[in-house]
Amino acid sequence: MRRALGLAGLVALAALAVWAVTGLPSFGHPRGPYATDSVPAMVQERHVSNTVVGITFDLRGIDTLGEELILFSAALGSTLLLRAQRREGRVEEAAQRADEQRTRMPPSLRAAGAYLVGPALMLAVYVIAHGNLTPGGGFQGGVIGAAALLLVYAAGQMVALEHVRPVALVELAEAVGAAAFVLVAIGGMVFATVAMANFLGFGTTGSLLSGGTIPVLNAAVGVEVTGAVTLIITEFLDQALLREARSA
Repeated sequence: MRRALGLAGLVALAALAVWAVTGLPSFGHPRGPYATDSVPAMVQERHVSNTVVGITFDLRGIDTLGEELILFSAALGSTLLLRAQRREGRVEEAAQRADEQRTRMPPSLRAAGAYLVGPALMLAVYVIAHGNLTPGGGFQGGVIGAAALLLVYAAGQMVALEHVRPVALVELAEAVGAAAFVLVAIGGMVFATVAMANFLGFGTTGSLLSGGTIPVLNAAVGVEVTGAVTLIITEFLDQALLREARSA
């Protein structure tokens, strides 16, 4: 009976999906003035060549602020829940033990993980800084920056990972990034009477500092996402180390 009900539900879901797809507008012809006018508005009014970032931080700036606070809350909640399950000092001891055991890891993997940390961090900075010009931005660059720390783990350097991501500094980076975004939103109310409104010079389209407040928001998002993702990932890594130590 369960199989029959499950199969019937899947068939109905597939039929609804096909119906929804066939009702989509033709490719390249969006409906409504919002989709048609938003792209040229970002180029002409905000002086950004990456219109996706312009829409994210201008037309949908309040939504983006909410998304930032959601990520901030998720990282904070994960950290509080996971840290409550361990005692102080246990992670450092487990990291030292894991570092000694990972000498059996293939040297090629350890070398690749160590040598790619620097280039990954440089790529993260580039993606964040050029978010108003080319595809990318604070979200993407922040994830790349956090992934660079995972390369330290892949290289088998758990003790080094404990040093390159000091918890207090990572938490401060997350808080500063989220606070900077909120302050820019408030600055729009103070200097331009509307939340998230631009109150800086637009610059020249195609230059690194063009777009007014958009490069500032890009940097704030990059810092916040790097801190939040790093906190979440490393907290789970700490839990994995403790489990491995208990099983040993």
